[in-house]
Amino acid sequence: MSLFDIRVPAVLLRIDRNPFHHGTLGAVRSLGRAGVNVHVIADSTGSPVSRSRFVRQLHPPPPPGATAHDIAVALRRVAARIARPAVLIPMDDASAVAVGGLRDELAPSYLLPAMPGAVPGRVADKAELADLCAALEVPHPTTLIPDSPAQAATAAWQLGLPLVAKWSRPWLVPTGTGLRSTVVVRSAQEARELYLRSEEAGSRLLLQAFLPPGPERDWFFHGYVDRSGAVRGGGAGLKLRAWPRGAGLTALGRWTPNPQVTALAERLTGELGYRGVLDLDFRRCGRTGRYHLLDFNPRPGAQFRLFADGAGLDVVRALHLDLTHRPLPAPAPLAGREFVVENYAPLAALRPAPAGRELAWHADDDREPGRALWPLWGRHVSTRLRDRVRGPGAVPGIPAPARVVHQAAAPAPGLSPRTHPSDLSDPSDLSDDEKASSC
Repeated sequence: MSLFDIRVPAVLLRIDRNPFHHGTLGAVRSLGRAGVNVHVIADSTGSPVSRSRFVRQLHPPPPPGATAHDIAVALRRVAARIARPAVLIPMDDASAVAVGGLRDELAPSYLLPAMPGAVPGRVADKAELADLCAALEVPHPTTLIPDSPAQAATAAWQLGLPLVAKWSRPWLVPTGTGLRSTVVVRSAQEARELYLRSEEAGSRLLLQAFLPPGPERDWFFHGYVDRSGAVRGGGAGLKLRAWPRGAGLTALGRWTPNPQVTALAERLTGELGYRGVLDLDFRRCGRTGRYHLLDFNPRPGAQFRLFADGAGLDVVRALHLDLTHRPLPAPAPLAGREFVVENYAPLAALRPAPAGRELAWHADDDREPGRALWPLWGRHVSTRLRDRVRGPGAVPGIPAPARVVHQAAAPAPGLSPRTHPSDLSDPSDLSDDEKASSC
């Protein structure tokens, strides 16, 4: 008899237009293999996900820049087609924040974790996360929020250069503008210019102290917080390779038990009353050894399948079991297991993995997404290379990045850090396309 109540389908919601979101495919396969009917609300144009044999049905997503009303309409339309309650799983921050706000409205049609609706928005918003970390005494890079172009320039000198610039609500950043959710800032002038684009970005600009990367410094934690508040179905992982290099998404990760990271995750979720799936990103300070929380994503991380344990449990399966009132199997950790995203780390996919490995795209029981990946990825890379050859100055209104690298002098008055101080060094060898933050 199946552990799962396969009478209850799952609906995956992703507003982000990224066709190479391997986390969506991981969720499709995980639940589909368990016998659950999986519906996907996402833009499937040019995405290998649409080729998976485990997709029961694809549904059109809400329009770009959708309001909460638009998202509710799309979800009600799918609910009417399914005609039975379903487990709803947001797969990006925009979806998670919207669903949190719509919880009461969606409750008759969808099963959702019992969590205050404002919590996903609080943790996903980078500015609010900085305040939460300060209140809970969780290490976090020093973060300043300027109120003017002049304050942005002053903050750059106060924090030291290079530094990290983030938009507090990155899911609101419009496409086609050249704006990125996170960038390295190398001059006070660049900080000033970014601030001037705040209205275009749709949220506040944060300037954050740079925590240098290094061996065994980038960590993540995935988990599911059940109805009782216990963290289940995940673990701590070490980012061995990232794309872009140094601070991007996890291209190669390894399940590596870390009691300090786990304790921080459990304390955060307990203090917030968090329920549901979460993905946390940490960077260890090379000087103090403290783990600084960089991001709190209130949804499955793209590499969540790294933590598929010996009992077959992962965070998505834990969610479905818990919301359908089925018992979760006892955890069976598989320390050392690896997860590889082949299009970002192709050679890593060929090397021996004694403790086991899962690939993001290729699977023996679901071959079509892997076959579809490479021609689609080739076209994507070709387009990006053409854009890079043109250079940032070729797009009207997008300034070329400043190349000044300068360490800060004494702190300037008028701005105070939101959270704990952190160590700085001179990472001036970073390339322009590195984010030097977290993903």
